Amino acid sequence: MTETLTILGLESSCDDTAAAVVRQVDAQVPQILSSVVASQTDLHADFGGVVPEIAARAHTEKLDLCVEQALTKANLNLSDMDAIAVTAGPGLIGGVLAGVMCAKGLAAGSGLPLIGVNHLAGHALTPRLTDQIAFPYLMLLISGGHCQFLIAKGAQDFTRLGGTIDDAPGEAFDKTAKLLALPQPGGPSVEAAAQSGDPSRFRFPRPLLDRPGCDMSFSGLKTALLRERDRLVAEHGGLRRADRADLCAGFQAAIRDVLAEKSRRALTEYLALDPANATFAVAGGVAANLAIRAELETVCAEFETRFLAPPLALCTDNAAMIAWAGMERFRAGDCDGMTLQARPRWPLDQQAPAMLGSGKKGAKA
Repeated sequence: MTETLTILGLESSCDDTAAAVVRQVDAQVPQILSSVVASQTDLHADFGGVVPEIAARAHTEKLDLCVEQALTKANLNLSDMDAIAVTAGPGLIGGVLAGVMCAKGLAAGSGLPLIGVNHLAGHALTPRLTDQIAFPYLMLLISGGHCQFLIAKGAQDFTRLGGTIDDAPGEAFDKTAKLLALPQPGGPSVEAAAQSGDPSRFRFPRPLLDRPGCDMSFSGLKTALLRERDRLVAEHGGLRRADRADLCAGFQAAIRDVLAEKSRRALTEYLALDPANATFAVAGGVAANLAIRAELETVCAEFETRFLAPPLALCTDNAAMIAWAGMERFRAGDCDGMTLQARPRWPLDQQAPAMLGSGKKGAKA
């Protein structure tokens, strides 16, 4: 018999409110029937970053509207769904809680199963949604709050090879944009400014390349840029457009070089497993950076490994990836009840030690 699964996904872990409907028939290529994302960029623009309380309130106001739009665009009703998947962490706890409570209300009213999804698993499993790749594959998850190398062995089986011990690249991009008076979100702004800049003018540090392993650090890089900015302002009485472009280009090049070298090390560990179809995938908002993506593609060519990056719309936070990750769990017979809790921290690799920069409350991811 033909098995058709249709999942409604909800995402609200940071500053994008999203809902999506994903369907799969047997083992055929999954279909994204709808994907709605309500951005909060304008709400946070004056603050130079995401304000958690504002984000949580906006999620509360927009979640039901996004769900309604997603169902309408899919030309389906809630009764046509087989389950509801929702980001249950990690993320800004107010936003995560808003999503979980909305999903609980929908599940209670419809009688549908409820599936809590790890936001990072959503990113990490996106290549299976878009390209149906087989396990195991190497994943570089680079987003605003997270950066780590993972070997994905199953839908809920991840081994972390390394990660950032402080700022994630996306966070570093946002802070750099703020230092240079560029608009948020910082990643696209810095990338756009870097296109006309000279990446060799400022020799920024490449942290942790002198140490073995796949761990990374980007906080010192941001500090180095701050010092160069202050020096330029002192010399010229302000920051000229060419200076800003060169700073952005040098900063982006430093992150690119670190990610490239750490990717070589991660690929060496991954290929030692002798995977049948070696694949290196990237996901997360920073995966949309074309300069970084091109360098990682070059590294994969060196190792004769397939490089895979999802479409740009699926790199940033979205609910289609949550619906798909929920479907992977649902097919395995896993569901959550009304006891599902919102979690600010939720490591994908439960066996790995906490990262050095994880703080007193435990591992970030």
